[in-house]
Amino acid sequence: MRIIIGGAGEVGTHLSKMLAHEKQDIILMDQSEERLHFLSNSEVMTVVGNPTSIQDLQSVGVGRADIFIGVTPEESTNMTACMLATNLGAVKTIARVSNDEYFLPKNLEFFEKLGVDSLIYPEMLAAKEIVSALKRPWTRQWWELCGGALILIGVKVRDNAPIVNKYLYDLSKEEKIYHIVAIKRDHEAIIPYGKDQVKSGDILFFTTTREHIDDVKILAGKESIHVDKVTIMGGSRIALKVVEYLPGSIRIKILEKNKEKSYKLAEKVGNNVMIIHGDGRDTDLLTQENIKSCDAFIALTENSETNILACVAAKTLGVKKTVAKVENIDYIQMAEKLDIGTVINKKLIAASHIYQFLLDADVSNVKCLTFASADVAELVAHTGSKITRKPVKDLNLPKDMTLGGLIREGVPQIIDGETMIQDGDHVVVFCLDTAMRKIEDYFN
Repeated sequence: MRIIIGGAGEVGTHLSKMLAHEKQDIILMDQSEERLHFLSNSEVMTVVGNPTSIQDLQSVGVGRADIFIGVTPEESTNMTACMLATNLGAVKTIARVSNDEYFLPKNLEFFEKLGVDSLIYPEMLAAKEIVSALKRPWTRQWWELCGGALILIGVKVRDNAPIVNKYLYDLSKEEKIYHIVAIKRDHEAIIPYGKDQVKSGDILFFTTTREHIDDVKILAGKESIHVDKVTIMGGSRIALKVVEYLPGSIRIKILEKNKEKSYKLAEKVGNNVMIIHGDGRDTDLLTQENIKSCDAFIALTENSETNILACVAAKTLGVKKTVAKVENIDYIQMAEKLDIGTVINKKLIAASHIYQFLLDADVSNVKCLTFASADVAELVAHTGSKITRKPVKDLNLPKDMTLGGLIREGVPQIIDGETMIQDGDHVVVFCLDTAMRKIEDYFN
């Protein structure tokens, strides 16, 4: 597959590296030779060029591109580049934008006619994931799959969890109300089998149905936390989106160290939001603002280290739920080791949406799990496909993937070894690293 990425910023660079691992034909173009320099020895072909220049697009063969992705910092550049790419012959286009008005159905249809097939707004997606995390603060990850019929829950278990020290083959003897699809232990993510044992400190990824969420919570040894007061460090676009998406009944404080920016923020927020000029890393300030009375602390500055350390400070002062925006991928493991509750990474969010265009099977939803270096997809079993011919235990699935659940005629089911996948089933597939493409042959 030939993929051209316009823009070698943080999103474009990460995408190019990730897609190169998929053995795709990747071309990364940017007007800055300096931004492209450090990728010169990778499997990605780098080209100095303007993605809105017809001549430059033609020089990189955009007419033969399966996908063109515009991810420069400038929304107008991305939109223009996608329109040009489509008219020059690119099959599909994706544009990174920063305006949620574009996502209205009538506008999506309008842009598609102009040649922009899909839009990505990482800040909006990140804000929605943060709000989701605050709704279920006992979880590390929470995703609703198959329209919400199946739930994927990531949760860290400790000594008090009833499930700790048990083997999965013993747990499988109990009622089939959940499936542990992966375990993140130290720096390794594994697809577990019956002989694997749950240990204290593991991050477990469960698939379950909505009616059994409380059962998973009890198994993980967690208690409900009701979020009424939230403190946000950093008045970023993500912060404003979080404020917009949270219920108006929640009391919110935003800490912003830039004085001028704090004044501007005060003009944009509602009556339930207090803007405080100050540095969220200052423990004296946090104490003065009675941070221990807060139910959640969200660190959203542009500095990953600052966000991680601020969340550690908030935890030390008694805040039960913390969320950190960590854009430096190398720091995600550090955040996990320091027990940061939820990690948000815009690059991985954007990557999950790009993945949908790379799979030949019917994929309605793809997620990148921040802690597990993994993907989760919903795929449809086609008539006569390999996945429908034998019980799951006899399919010889690759060891780095598992099936977490399915929807059959609108009814959710948890999958085990005896399950027979049927034509038309919507199946949740969990894959480590870049194994997603291996599963396509089973579903087509």
